[in-house]
Amino acid sequence: MSEKQVFTVIEGGSVTTPKGFTAGGLHCGLKKTERNDLAAILCEVPATAAAVYTTNVFQAAPLKVTRESLANGTLQAVIVNSGNANACTGEQGEADAYEMRAAAARELGVNELDVAVASTGVIGELLKMDRVRSGIAGLPEKLDGGAAGAEAFCQAILTTDLVKKECCVKVKAGEVEVTIAGAAKGSGMIHPNMATMLGFMTTDAVIDGGDLLGLLRTATNTTFNMITVDGDTSTNDMLVTMASGLAGNEKLTRLHADWEAFAAAFTHVCKSLAMAIARDGEGATKLIEVQIDGAVHDEAAAAIAKTVIGSSLVKSAIFGADANWGRIIAAVGRAGVPVSPERVDISLGGIEVLRHSRPVAFDEEKALHYLQKSDTVRITVALADGEGKATAWGCDLTYDYVRINAAYRT
Repeated sequence: MSEKQVFTVIEGGSVTTPKGFTAGGLHCGLKKTERNDLAAILCEVPATAAAVYTTNVFQAAPLKVTRESLANGTLQAVIVNSGNANACTGEQGEADAYEMRAAAARELGVNELDVAVASTGVIGELLKMDRVRSGIAGLPEKLDGGAAGAEAFCQAILTTDLVKKECCVKVKAGEVEVTIAGAAKGSGMIHPNMATMLGFMTTDAVIDGGDLLGLLRTATNTTFNMITVDGDTSTNDMLVTMASGLAGNEKLTRLHADWEAFAAAFTHVCKSLAMAIARDGEGATKLIEVQIDGAVHDEAAAAIAKTVIGSSLVKSAIFGADANWGRIIAAVGRAGVPVSPERVDISLGGIEVLRHSRPVAFDEEKALHYLQKSDTVRITVALADGEGKATAWGCDLTYDYVRINAAYRT
C-alpha cells in the first residue's frame, strides 16, 4: 500500500497540531545573535513517551537527566536550548541540567520527573545559567498552540542550520483521525546511531509506551540512522516522542488493524525530518540519495549504503559534478559485507555508468549536466547477491563545510 493511501501530509502542520500540545521559544542570550535559543513543548496531560539517544560514550548532561525523567514512561514537557551543548562540563554541567528541569517544571506547572532536557551547541562550555533562568521564567507566556508557537520553537533549536525542519501527517486509527508531527535540528556533526541531532515528535494517538518505543526504534533505524553529513556522531543526539492520547482512538498496538498505517505515517515523519537534515548539511549544495538493491540481506545493504554516502571522495565528486564511479565502487568494496565483485551495476540518476563491474560508454555531458543541475543526486547500486535493500541520504562535501567548522567555536 502506498504512503498516499494510508496517510495524508498536513501542509503547514507542526508539533502543536496534535491535540494537547503547545510550544514556544525566545532569545535568552545564549547565542551571540538575537535568534531564539530557548524553547519548550508542553502537553496538557502527562503523555506516553519514548526516546532514543546517541551512542557516543561522551554523553551530554541533558541526556542523563532525560533518561531519568523517562524512567516512568511519561513526559509532559521538553525544555531545550541551543548555543551551548552542556557536554563535557562535569558535575556543574549535570547540576545545571537538573536545574533546567526543575525550573521548567516549576514555571510550566508540571511534575519535575515529567520534564525532558535537551541542549545543542558548543561542547565544553558551562551554561550561562542566569540567562537560562530568566528565559525559562519567560517561556510560559510564549507558549502557543498555533503556528506562531511552533515557528518560535523551531527557530530556537537551530544552530548552523539554514532552515527549520518539520513535518506533520494525519492517519485513521479505526474511525478516529490521529495526528503525528515532528521538528528537528541538525546540519553538522551528523552521523546518528540510534538518534539524530535533536528531534521532537508529538502525536495525539493512544498507544502503549512499549509499542511507541519499539516503533520509534524501528523507524529510526531506516531513517535517522541512514543519514550522514560528516561521519561524526554528536554527544547530544536525542529523539523524543510524546503521545498525548487525546485523539481518543482505540489503543494502538501491533495487533490493531490500523497499526501498519500508523507505523507508515510515523516513519514518514521520521524520514522527512532525516532527509531535511541531510539536505541542510553544513555548506551543502545537494542532497545525495544512495539506493542499494540485491545485497545478501537488508543489514548488508544498509552498511554499504552508509559507507557510500559517508565517503568523502564520493561527496567531493558530487560537489565537483564528476561522474567518478570509481569512488562509488571503492566504497562498496570496503563496506565490510559480502559482495560479488564481478556483478555490480551503478547508475547516476538513471545514467548507467557501470555494468557487471565494468565501465560502459555513457554520455559524459549528460552526466555532467545531471550532476550540476540536480539538487538531489541519486546513486543506484545493484548487486545481484540477494534480496537485501536499503537507502541512505547525505550531502556533498564543499569548501563551505570546512569554512564553517574551522571557526565553529570562535
